[in-house]
Amino acid sequence: MQLLLIHTGGTIGMGPTADGLAPVSGLLEGAVAARLTASVDLRRHVFKPLLDSADVGPDHWNEMLDTIRAHPGLPVIVTHGTDTMAFTGAALSQALAGEGRRVILCGSMLPLGQGGDAEGNLDLAIAAARDNTPGVLLAFAGKLMPAEGLVKHDSHQADAFRAQPQDTPSPPARRRFESRRLAILTLSPGIPASMVDAALSALDGAVLRLFGSGTAMADPELLRVLTKAVSAGKRLRGVSQCEAGGVSPGSYAAGAGLWATGIESGGKETPEAALIQLWLN
Repeated sequence: MQLLLIHTGGTIGMGPTADGLAPVSGLLEGAVAARLTASVDLRRHVFKPLLDSADVGPDHWNEMLDTIRAHPGLPVIVTHGTDTMAFTGAALSQALAGEGRRVILCGSMLPLGQGGDAEGNLDLAIAAARDNTPGVLLAFAGKLMPAEGLVKHDSHQADAFRAQPQDTPSPPARRRFESRRLAILTLSPGIPASMVDAALSALDGAVLRLFGSGTAMADPELLRVLTKAVSAGKRLRGVSQCEAGGVSPGSYAAGAGLWATGIESGGKETPEAALIQLWLN
């Protein structure tokens, strides 16, 4: 059996230093190798430098994708920090849609060797990688979860992630992440339309986090700003601020003005999944 390990960094491969937790070279790779039999040919790609996941972005997703595609047919384990795991899960799920790859994401809330969740998550990831069923999954807290709709709902507990059901991703228009100016904007009571206008003027597109099933304040100036952005060719994609359920345009009259601006419906998409949709389609 051949197995590809992509180690990006994150808590799972860190150790204590005078300044707090920091990456320890070789710690994660050694832990994986120690869990494999001699019959497994382990291929390694280690990010240099190793990253806190707060620093992970489109260029790093491209590096992961390039490495995966350079090893056709191999199951893959990607070790990664938890803070942006949901973004990377959506990125790999959508960019690899239809390619038949088996990719297991893995991270932890405590580092290896500290009596926490790292060892169990790594064991689960290795076991999951032996399955040939295509898919991008997260191995965490004793569960295998589809990675396209991850939500990190707890910042401290070992059972930190939930997976929200998403529509099956179709093959994207793009397979790599190009340089685009995108962001997630949250509409909140009293938000100044001028602030939204200023943000959108600096962006190529945005995900809008809306109330409930897809409503927003009936502020004529805000609706004018959104209409202007859509007319200028900026893609705006609406999702719910609720963790589950998604948006349903037309459910409430309070959303009529919003959807009339021409923004797209993200349906059940998480904000992270919607952002990746804007990047790849």
